[in-house]
Amino acid sequence: MTDADDDREDPLAAAGVDPVVPEGASDAEIPADAEVREFLREVAADVRSESSESKQLSAILYRVSDLYDAEEETSPEEIYLNVRHIMRIKAEGGLRR
Repeated sequence: MTDADDDREDPLAAAGVDPVVPEGASDAEIPADAEVREFLREVAADVRSESSESKQLSAILYRVSDLYDAEEETSPEEIYLNVRHIMRIKAEGGLRR
């Protein structure tokens, strides 16, 4: 890691996003809701195109839809951390720098 790497601002901080997951976020009870899940998945399919940004947004929406699926085991905290990880990789130039 170089000094230049240390000077890079966290993209979420630059966007004004609070990087702290609120206490209890992983304990949130989100009831299964097939209508909400399907709506989110339809929107995810609609926004997906060839650009990397639209693919990322689509993937995020699909992951959020998993919260409303009784068959999935995920939490808002897991999704937040996953999205944060993806944003950091993107800010660093991707997996194949």
